[in-house]
Amino acid sequence: MRILAAPDKFRGTASASQIADAIAAAGRTVGARTRQVPLSDGGEGFLDAFGGANRTTIVTGPLGDPVEAGWRLRGRTAVIEMALASGIDLVDGPDGNDPIAAATTGTGELISAALDAGARRIFVGHGGSATTDGGLGAVRAVFPPARIKGIDLVAAVDVWTPFLDAADAFGAQKGASASQLELLRRRLGRLAQVYEEEYGVDVTVLAGAGAAGGLAGGLAALGATIESGFELIATEVDLAAEMETADLVITGEGFVDAASFQGKVVGGVTELAEELGVPVLVVAGEVFDGVGDRVHAISISERFGRERALDDTLACVTEVIADHLTAGG
Repeated sequence: MRILAAPDKFRGTASASQIADAIAAAGRTVGARTRQVPLSDGGEGFLDAFGGANRTTIVTGPLGDPVEAGWRLRGRTAVIEMALASGIDLVDGPDGNDPIAAATTGTGELISAALDAGARRIFVGHGGSATTDGGLGAVRAVFPPARIKGIDLVAAVDVWTPFLDAADAFGAQKGASASQLELLRRRLGRLAQVYEEEYGVDVTVLAGAGAAGGLAGGLAALGATIESGFELIATEVDLAAEMETADLVITGEGFVDAASFQGKVVGGVTELAEELGVPVLVVAGEVFDGVGDRVHAISISERFGRERALDDTLACVTEVIADHLTAGG
């Protein structure tokens, strides 16, 4: 049997690469050959989906402290994960964040570093941000803006939130109070006017411009295109070709629900596998919204209990898939 392990992360418990390893371990119990292709939808794990960091640059963190951010350069293509420069985890979560001051400066500095290194294509994964600065910090860090001319700059996103809705959609998750949300709303409105006046780009009409607190909109003002992170990665790793040689595709993420089929990894993998006529199995921490009626999905929380599923995720994934394979799938 040839298995393609193409999972997303299980947020908070395991990376996509670790889950792919756990799937491969299950495959070995039945003598299967497993090809591992860890994926991302543009959020956390974006860099790992391209092979991980092979460069590091010290940049300005979300609250001004220096951070060492990994990124990748292969040939003329650079891959940047904004969370590694401007992410909420860098400030110890929402309780440690200053949602008004948090800025994407470090992400812009990574883009500048990539330009200095000769990159002509730059992919920026969005997600896990501490910021709602509309990308202003990044825009200011990429100076002069003419440096982007002729560069294929891509804002890879996993949500299609409008620019002006970024504060309401995600501000509270970044520690913003009700009064701070109002301030952030007004600031985004003013910034949209500035981007149109200075760059001739109306970010308010661009789907996904609100991703990562409006970073996608800011990069779009500089000339970036906003694209589905999953579709970008699927194209770059030639996911369709990988699937065509597989007898079974196994994907998954921490929580699988109806939203998982709206631009996320599980939905994208399932749809592509169905188009190619390859069986697909979804393994998840938890399964909601009747997803089991749509695709063959296994919940490790249901099988082992939520506590063990959280504390021993990888072993649970291996065991439940091994049982499935042994039983003949």
